[in-house]
Order: sequence, then structure tokens, then C-alpha cells
Amino acid sequence: MIEVRDLLKVFDTRGQVVRAVDNVTTQVAKGEVVVVLGPSGSGKSTLIAALSGLLRPDEGTVAALDKPDLWKLSSGRIDKFRLDHCGFIFQGFNLFPSLTALQQVTTVLKYQGLTPDAAKARAKLALEEVGLGHRLNLRPAALSGGEKQRVAIARALAKDPQILFADEPTSALDGENGQIVIRLLRRAATEHGAAVICVTHDPRLEAWADRVIHIEDGVIIDDQRRIPNPDAALASH
Repeated sequence: MIEVRDLLKVFDTRGQVVRAVDNVTTQVAKGEVVVVLGPSGSGKSTLIAALSGLLRPDEGTVAALDKPDLWKLSSGRIDKFRLDHCGFIFQGFNLFPSLTALQQVTTVLKYQGLTPDAAKARAKLALEEVGLGHRLNLRPAALSGGEKQRVAIARALAKDPQILFADEPTSALDGENGQIVIRLLRRAATEHGAAVICVTHDPRLEAWADRVIHIEDGVIIDDQRRIPNPDAALASH
């Protein structure tokens, strides 16, 4: 799904040069959950932003699906690629305060060209899949943190994305809600065939991954393939 070669992103902050992503080369396959682990400031979020077309790297290539180099496309075509093929889940949920759970999901589907009725039907199915069929008409203020994250996941999954990016999806959640979230990400790979890239500093997620990549100071220091444990318990911090 994604192949990255010699990716470099440098920031110059008050004269101090930081190599946030330092010549990273890796790949992610269809139906694979890849957990990228590293401490705060290790370059995890910068990496996922470069892979998803949100932050232009200084050097290197990102081949995604049938695009030999995502960053050679125009900004409009990169936006279209993200809309058509990618789903995003963030720690901060990124929900609209004035919209219900159902409206949160239907909005993005309408941008994909679905009719209002088709968007509503697909959104309802996605919310039911994440266990929120009874919370369709509630706004974010009436939802718990775990429920907000599940709305965000439903919004991403409703698009049936081929690539799913998750940035710290469980770090603000307790063990019970975190386990629901990682199971949903695991299901996106296993049942939907998505390539799931999850960056986190939460070591609880390792047991659910097909691969665990450790990154420090922008450099991949370890990349291990493993057999995921779908019955793993996600204990609280």
C-alpha cells in the first residue's frame, strides 16, 4: 500500500536544525497493522503527516497505491487522494461541536459524492459497527471520550479507506475504551483489508500489531514482525 524511500524532513527552529524524520525507508502492506512507537518528539507525527500527504518532506519519495510518488502530485490531487483512499483518526477526535454523531460521518461521505440518503445509510452502518447505533443523534458534548473516538473511527471507516492513519488514538483513553479502539483498528485491517498505520507512545498496543517499528530522533531503530494477539487485554496505564 505504501513504500517510503529515504524520507527526510528537517525543521529549523531559532537556528537549531532538527531532523524530525531522518532518511526513513519502510513499507506497509494491505491488511497490516503497523504500530510506530517512540517517545514524544521522536518524529512519529511528522512521519505520519509525510506519509499521508499532509506535510511535504524535504527529500525522499512516498509511493502510495498506484501513485509512484505522492509528493509529485499537485496539492489538489493530493487532497483528492486523501479523500478517496485515506482515513484519519487523531487523539483530539477533531469532531464538529454542533453536529450529531450521524452528521459527523455523513458530512465526509457527501464530499465523496454520495447522495444524502446513501450517505446517511452508510454512516448509520458505520456507527452501528463501532457500537454507537444508540447514540446517533448526540453531539460531542454528550459523548464520553471513548465514544468520541469511536465516532472518529466510524467517520474514517465509513469511507472504506485503503489506508488508515491513526495518531495517538488511545493515549487519552482508559483501558476499556482503549481496547475497544484498538480492536476496531485491528478489524479495519483484518475485515476491511486496510493498511493501518498507528503512531503512538502507548506500548499497550504492541500486542495487537503485525509489525512494531521503534523510532527515535527521526530514525527507525527497530522493525519487528510479530503475530498479533486478538485476545490481548489492554490494561489501563
